Amino acid sequence: MPQKENIIVKHIKPLTLIALLAAFNAAQACTNFLITKGATVDGSNFISYCADSHIRYGELYFTPAADWPAGSMRVCYDRGTNRPRGSVPQPSHTYQVVGYINENQVALGETTFGGREELIDPTGIVDYGSLMFIALERSTSAREAIKVMADLVEEYGYGSDGESFSISDANEVWYMEIMPKGYTPQVTKTGDTINADHGAVWVAIRIPDGYVSGHANAARITTFPLRDGKTSITDKDWKKLYNEQVEVIYKHDVIDFARRKGYFSGKDKDFDFSAAYAPVDFSAARICDLRVWTMFNKVCDGMDEYWDYVTGKDLTHRMPLYVKPDRKISLSDMMGFQRDHFQGTELDKTQDVGGNPFGSPFRYNPLYWEYDGQPYFNERSIEVVQTGFSFIAQSRSWLPNPIGGIIWFGVDDTNSTVYTPFYCSITEVPIEYRVGNGDMLTYSDNAAFWVFNRLAHFKYLFYNRVIGDIQAVQNELESGYQEQVNYADNRALGLYEQDPHMAIAYLTDFSNQAGHNTVATWKELDNYLLVKYLDSNVKQEENGEFKRNGYGYPARPMQPGYPDTWKKAVIEQTGDRFRRPK
Repeated sequence: MPQKENIIVKHIKPLTLIALLAAFNAAQACTNFLITKGATVDGSNFISYCADSHIRYGELYFTPAADWPAGSMRVCYDRGTNRPRGSVPQPSHTYQVVGYINENQVALGETTFGGREELIDPTGIVDYGSLMFIALERSTSAREAIKVMADLVEEYGYGSDGESFSISDANEVWYMEIMPKGYTPQVTKTGDTINADHGAVWVAIRIPDGYVSGHANAARITTFPLRDGKTSITDKDWKKLYNEQVEVIYKHDVIDFARRKGYFSGKDKDFDFSAAYAPVDFSAARICDLRVWTMFNKVCDGMDEYWDYVTGKDLTHRMPLYVKPDRKISLSDMMGFQRDHFQGTELDKTQDVGGNPFGSPFRYNPLYWEYDGQPYFNERSIEVVQTGFSFIAQSRSWLPNPIGGIIWFGVDDTNSTVYTPFYCSITEVPIEYRVGNGDMLTYSDNAAFWVFNRLAHFKYLFYNRVIGDIQAVQNELESGYQEQVNYADNRALGLYEQDPHMAIAYLTDFSNQAGHNTVATWKELDNYLLVKYLDSNVKQEENGEFKRNGYGYPARPMQPGYPDTWKKAVIEQTGDRFRRPK
């Protein structure tokens, strides 16, 4: 039997615990959307993920399938620090993973909601990142992924704070929230110190077909149907996991543990997971759930009902976990959801002075700040400067797994990234997106992350001048890739019927060429923007070329200057300092 490294804790110094708690509290800020096949134009299941972090490097992870000899171990590295937390045994076989989708079309995303700090378990081996990647390596379905994660934290302990997961396959989409149970030292008869509250509590809910959901760093599960052995089961009923009618799965002691800790005292039927383990506050509503609301508001009427909640004015009237959209949702819609900055609402980030003279939707950290002794915050939208990478995972039930699963992957800011298709069966990732090609502290001129970041910094300076040029190329690439994928699907399907390996080789070449093309095109765009907007001027263009005078010299550039809103702000601050005589 492998050593359960999380259970036996010989010595845990107080300072170590403090450091660990501090690391947990530095939660990543991400956004996920979950779209079921009954709610999409083409019958795909979609989940999206924005990996927002000031230290997260944008690269496309790749783990090939493998067979493991008996006794093989897998190291679990902390997702936030890369610190080794311990090891778990490998199964005899693991599946291929491209980014966050595996060869069986199972996909995973996450956001951190934190929850009660006293429940953090510093002895847990498996953190949220390890949970995701191990589940992808071992699962053939979303339901199996839930069991894999539940079994891992039960045996080896959960080493993160409150986390929510999007889990999809070609047929279903599930949402799961998990919370550690804290650290309660207990000395055994042998003198070892163990954690008496080893493990985690969790709830997983299937999103009904035809509905959509989302989460963004706030716990979203409130009440849920309790165990009836048919539609709702606990981890004591794993044998019923694959019954199609099962739509809720939860840890059997999720309510009892909350009672023991004093978080809940009512009737079981009234148990509210979020209220017990991650009570909603202003930040959970305004900073977090507001991002979910923006997507809901785009796809169904009646979301004004929750405006006071998501703006932090009334925390009692929470949004539902999922809603039924009024229209079918496309892949292009998914890309648009990722790029939201509250446009079309009174919170549009391009419309206040915080957006600089050129209407930038970006706000820089810290998120919370003070002035003259008063607390303030920056509006937190889906698109932010610190996105390391984002994706839309697409799973399609009508195609064989090697063809049906695609991760539409982009690096850096969502509004100026390009979602490029990578099939789940590819055997190689293009060099531009490959792990090891640069990192957050090492520049590489052919790494997608750095190419996109170079251009983005120009955008930060002159947003409303350059964003049109960026979006024109972005739209051309993304719409082109969608058309090309339709062709690639058909071509690969024909090859698959002859030999699956031929289809996989074709899709590998297709995906790699798409990656090469995206980065090469973005380099050209970066050069173009530098020439066009040098020194805050705007070069004149004619017939797709920069305009010259009759002698071959550059035509005089345009100088648009500052908008009236900015002029007004300057005058209000400086009075007549810059007023010139008439």
